[in-house]
Amino acid sequence: MWAELRPLGRHPDSGGYRRYAWTGADADCRAWFQAQAEARGLTYELDRNGNQWAWLGDPGAGDAVVTGSHLDSVPDGGAFDGPLGVVSSFAALDELRHRGAEFSRPLAITNFGDEEGARFGLACVGSRLTSGALTREQAHELRDTEGVSLPQAMEAAGYDPHLIGPDPERLAGIGAFVELHVEQGRALDLSGDTVGIASAIWPHGRWRFDFHGEANHAGTTRLVDRRDPMLTYAQTVLAAREEARLAGALATFGKIAVEPNGVNAIPSLVRGWLDSRAADQDSLDAVVTGIEKAAREHAERDGVDLQIVRESFTPVIEFEHALRDEMNRILGGRVPVLGTGAGHDAGILSGSIPTAMLFVRNPTGVSHSPAEFAEEDDCLAGVLALADVLEGLACR
Repeated sequence: MWAELRPLGRHPDSGGYRRYAWTGADADCRAWFQAQAEARGLTYELDRNGNQWAWLGDPGAGDAVVTGSHLDSVPDGGAFDGPLGVVSSFAALDELRHRGAEFSRPLAITNFGDEEGARFGLACVGSRLTSGALTREQAHELRDTEGVSLPQAMEAAGYDPHLIGPDPERLAGIGAFVELHVEQGRALDLSGDTVGIASAIWPHGRWRFDFHGEANHAGTTRLVDRRDPMLTYAQTVLAAREEARLAGALATFGKIAVEPNGVNAIPSLVRGWLDSRAADQDSLDAVVTGIEKAAREHAERDGVDLQIVRESFTPVIEFEHALRDEMNRILGGRVPVLGTGAGHDAGILSGSIPTAMLFVRNPTGVSHSPAEFAEEDDCLAGVLALADVLEGLACR
């Protein structure tokens, strides 16, 4: 499975993946998922929000156990973030069938669409729509950098965007969702463990900073006469690093758009996106407030206008203790429990159904990069751990 999935959406120059929502690469990944489902005799389904499902047993029976993750990527992302969870889910089912397991509850494997938000700027679109955290009206307003709206992209991919919206009936039929994911950090590597269980997801959000200055000639405009938004942006990036350091939190400006984007032109607009995360809400609020204050002070000094828009936000998410504890019991009670600063579909769905996560060791801690990696032995240990959990939850 890994060999078949590996080349899909991989850029030949960077070696990273560009599996953006509702593109050709996304379609290839979806076709792969459907083929895996049908090869195992599972009932394949595409729901109203474009999420894929592969069912063993009656989907309408209720109290289903669901596993899976996502197949899309960040720009030039790694091979493991998301796909490891989907591949491992199919492999865990194969393992359970090899054991002769008898299922007492329906089992489903899912691929949630547009988890990374690389194209439209909002993470976990598929699960947000399903849970009602994102309305149809809000979704229809999403646009990519080329001005293409989400409905237009969906229609171009052959899907009806008018169908999207909350799916409470589907969620009512799910008793538990367990998502396996490569760890995006080095906690397991440092502890020497191959597999861990998630305790909580840090509160996190994305903010867009629009710095408006005055376009001018780079070769003739005196420094004192400039209203250069790039200077204000640069100072804001430095302020973000300092605020995060002081609070023991995280803050990153990882995406930028510049107009007119000429080598010999002073920009008229610099637009930067802030991603910030912290272990608790108070710390996150303090970091973002400090960054905004510094940005406004520098903007005033530089003669630059500033608008700040919060594009997405997810509060702290504690995974259900009962499911988490049951998973630990199934795995022998010796699996480390750790928090994470990364958002996931399991976190979005936790407000509607019981959810939990398994992490697989990442020896370098690198993620959202072509260098992202997990050893094969650790991946297989993750499959066996997931199989044990699914057997404990869904089998007689």
